[in-house]
Amino acid sequence: MDSIVRAVNLTRRFGTLTAVDHINIEIPPGEIFGLVGPDGAGKTTTLRLLCGLLDPTEGEAWVVGHNVARDLNAVKDQIGYMAQRFGLYGDLTVQENMDFYADLFGTSKNDHTNLSRELLAMTRMEPFRGRQAAKLSGGMKQKLALMCTLLHRPRVLFLDEPTNGVDPVSRRDFWAILYQLVRDGLTLFVTTAYLDEAERCNRVAFMDRGRLIRIASPAELKKGTDDWYRVETPDRLSARELLRKQPGVVSVESSGAALHLLLEGGTPPARIEAAVKAAGVTIQSFERIEPSLEDIFIALIRKSQESHAAV
Repeated sequence: MDSIVRAVNLTRRFGTLTAVDHINIEIPPGEIFGLVGPDGAGKTTTLRLLCGLLDPTEGEAWVVGHNVARDLNAVKDQIGYMAQRFGLYGDLTVQENMDFYADLFGTSKNDHTNLSRELLAMTRMEPFRGRQAAKLSGGMKQKLALMCTLLHRPRVLFLDEPTNGVDPVSRRDFWAILYQLVRDGLTLFVTTAYLDEAERCNRVAFMDRGRLIRIASPAELKKGTDDWYRVETPDRLSARELLRKQPGVVSVESSGAALHLLLEGGTPPARIEAAVKAAGVTIQSFERIEPSLEDIFIALIRKSQESHAAV
């Protein structure tokens, strides 16, 4: 099987709003595929289409060789879906929540017992199996939600911003668990608002206004990006406005105490620096840098939005 998840011209409209606009995706088995985009880009709708929770307006999707629209029951047996607000029961303990979801999935008692033991050990949640879900920390709740999603041994796991609002240490632990799952043969499709998490994916798709604007590995996204610069100045507001008006400047964004600047290929950085200084703005440093994935994401989104506005 070449692709374990495949979408062809997948589209979903809500009245006059096109939430997902003719997207095409091919995901091989064992890949961690990340979907990144601003709020309202269509990420959650895309996941729901792939999981069969929404019907497409146009196009088709296949998961583990099954057409999502025509063979939904077979698809459901092969996937796990963890929504942003997973349906944990706060008055039930960790173990009782797992027992409940195992019953829903029709997991045999023996398989459930063995898998529960494995998952509790993997997530280091064994000491908390008797604690009520409502009394767990945010990171522990996400671990419990993940365990409940895995109780029928899915082959593909769809995660919708699984670490949103979780502290950095818990995020790191959660991703360590995800890496272990991939090593064990699982395929991951994850949406995230954190660009440092997107760096952890094998490939990343940037989405805006329902369309996929770029799909590549993090390393590929950074190739050919020699025209990024870090500008330090005591007057960032004035410098940013001046820089945005200069011919050859593609993007200027704040990054900590500095500005990150993207120039069109062939634009002399010395000319840009001189123009800003000539306007009376002090430049403390103007140096070439390797961009972060966040830099590239913001630049692509800005370009997409400008193209959309020009239509």
